[in-house]
Amino acid sequence: MKRLIYLAMAALPLTAAAQYRSQVWSPDNGDGTYTNPVINADYSDPDVCVGPSGEDYYMTASSFQCIPGLPILHSRDLVNWQIVGHAVKELEPKSVFDKPQHGGGIWAPSIRYHNGEYYIYWGDPDYGVMMVKTKDPAGEWSKPVCVIAGKGYIDTTPLWDDDGRCYLVNGWANSRAKFASVLTVRELSADGTRAIGQPVIVFDGNGNENHTCEGPKFYKRDGWYWILCPAGGVPTGFQLAMRSKSPYGPYEHRVVLAQGKTAVNGPHQGGWVHTKYGEDWFLHFQDKEAYGRVVHLQPVDWSNGWPVMGKKGQPVTTYKKPKSATTTIVNPVESDEFNAPTMGRQWQWHANYDEKFGVPTAFGTFRIYTYKLSEGWKNFWEVPNLLLQKTPADQFTVTTKLRMTSKADGQFGGLIMMGLDYSALVVRRQGQEFQLVQMTCKAADKGRQQTEQVIATLKPTVVDKTQYRPGIHEDIYMRLSVSDSKVRFAYSHDGKKFTACGSEFQMKEGKWIGAKFGYIAAETDANADRGWVEADWIHVEK
Repeated sequence: MKRLIYLAMAALPLTAAAQYRSQVWSPDNGDGTYTNPVINADYSDPDVCVGPSGEDYYMTASSFQCIPGLPILHSRDLVNWQIVGHAVKELEPKSVFDKPQHGGGIWAPSIRYHNGEYYIYWGDPDYGVMMVKTKDPAGEWSKPVCVIAGKGYIDTTPLWDDDGRCYLVNGWANSRAKFASVLTVRELSADGTRAIGQPVIVFDGNGNENHTCEGPKFYKRDGWYWILCPAGGVPTGFQLAMRSKSPYGPYEHRVVLAQGKTAVNGPHQGGWVHTKYGEDWFLHFQDKEAYGRVVHLQPVDWSNGWPVMGKKGQPVTTYKKPKSATTTIVNPVESDEFNAPTMGRQWQWHANYDEKFGVPTAFGTFRIYTYKLSEGWKNFWEVPNLLLQKTPADQFTVTTKLRMTSKADGQFGGLIMMGLDYSALVVRRQGQEFQLVQMTCKAADKGRQQTEQVIATLKPTVVDKTQYRPGIHEDIYMRLSVSDSKVRFAYSHDGKKFTACGSEFQMKEGKWIGAKFGYIAAETDANADRGWVEADWIHVEK
């Protein structure tokens, strides 16, 4: 039956995918209102633009070292979003990004529509200001172009002025430049591909309450140049708006959004959009620790000449939806039947993709090959072929059916919740049997040794003695349940009766990203034929 479904799906264009409704988080209340966050997942540093029709909104977000990078999300109403593609297939230099570079890569992008094309700029703190462009944001994007080479550049946004001149604003990463909390503006060539002017500091947050000013977005409205930026720190900061009659300042500034008396900490850093219906909205993030930085939508009031966001400068929780031509409820995809000939858009690898990481199959499964761990390895921080997706809600349950095929002792695979700390439930070959093991590590980024808890010994489902190096197969259902950032594991042999197992695990965010869940497959034998995990399906439910 799965093969028939696979063939039917393969015959459909990618745009014909069914409208996905999440079982764990949907912001549209179905009565003309929405409840924040509009995306309860780690789309950090979001930015948004509107296409020429005025009906299509496109969002992107930081993706750091995860590949494919720069997710492209589409909406018709700023509330209901779906993933339609990615703008980056591979990060350069390959010699670096073929291995996990946690926290490196793509920081705080901006997306703009200009002269018939969509542009995304971002700062790679180690290599410089990068840009890609396309005429179809759901299609292929150009290969990245380095606009300005060098260390420390982050959070870049272009502005094409009325006379065709192009300016760029950016922040600075203290970890690379050894200074921060300043914003600089310079002129680019009219095509936005190279710097032709020198940087000018237009705002300085050093030594005052506006420290950690970064993430600037550049706009022009009614003859004023506007820079919208966060300040005050990621978990607890606020949103600034600043304006000037010249792109080079001086700028006057005001706080236009802050937590106030609400429960939404640090509401800041995002994108403003003016709709064809005359409304103004602002998408921003909220830092939710292990869950990452989730996306909120605020109304914007310009009546006093400044973009006051939310309700009198404080975040709204439930509010009337933006005016739009559609009421379709749709959410970013989470569950996957693995019936398509391409990888689902919700998935990312932890480094540049190599075909030996894993591939879809014609059998309605996705295969992840065992990664060869380095000699003396201590934990999974080094593993590039982690196949992961973002957590979609505060509470959810993930259930997957998979088969571990082993070619040698010690090969293992299963389900993982990955971050600075991680925990995985795996099956590992031990002689002619398998062990069910919980593998956990605290401070993986610090090189700490993981610990193991053997839960059960399992008989193989199939023993194939016809191969030169026989494969031994174990079919199993695995489950992880999340509530209040705590993870509990369970397993089953029939998919009906699940046995709770292992120790409760406290989720921890990754390096600038939220914790992510998905699949791990690895081994320690450098010379053995690779084994693999074959995922039949994965369901994300309440």
